[in-house]
Amino acid sequence: MEYRCVQCGFQVKTLFVQYSPGNIRLMKCEKCKAVADEYIECELMIVLIDLILHKPKAYRHLLYNVLNQQRTHFQGLLWKLLFGFLVLDAYRSLLVRHDEEWGMSMSISSYFWIYRKILVDVFLGNFMFLCCFLLAIRKLLKTSAQFFRLGKLWLAVLISSYFKILLVAMMVWEFPPSVIYIIDLLVLSSNTVALKVITESDMNPCVGACFIAHAVKFCTTQAF
Repeated sequence: MEYRCVQCGFQVKTLFVQYSPGNIRLMKCEKCKAVADEYIECELMIVLIDLILHKPKAYRHLLYNVLNQQRTHFQGLLWKLLFGFLVLDAYRSLLVRHDEEWGMSMSISSYFWIYRKILVDVFLGNFMFLCCFLLAIRKLLKTSAQFFRLGKLWLAVLISSYFKILLVAMMVWEFPPSVIYIIDLLVLSSNTVALKVITESDMNPCVGACFIAHAVKFCTTQAF
């Protein structure tokens, strides 16, 4: 399996050696001489906090050392994440259009028209996002096609869009519409860190690639 040092990103053979149940020794990276993955002995809450703080080492731990593409359940996990991503995107579109188009007296045809718009927002918007994202990566990052697999890249995008879960809170509490766009910015910044980690590129091109893809998606959903 392809494990990585969370500090420098160098590939390592193993993360720890287990002598007995509950007795392990963390391995060190051959390049930076630091512990390859300190998160192995950390609570899940520590990992979540570091992900929220956009620490690249937390993303390396999650994308390389936990959710490894060579594991048997990778494809199933990818489809589940994709389904959750699309559902949250549909709910976001529903929230945006709620104040704009929903009223007390609406016919059945009006409801069908709104739900049709939501489906167009979700599928066409994400299709444009993916196309522009891959094109921007190729042009700005100049990353060769064999460097990353599409599945690993798509997994990084889905995982780093975890801020969309905050939309669920809007089912319970009432927030101003601006919160939706704040969540979009958080997703953009998280996607940028994940892209930097997965492609091992500089931050500026990653910001550019993610910004272009999100901007095209936003303009597409607004236009339709």
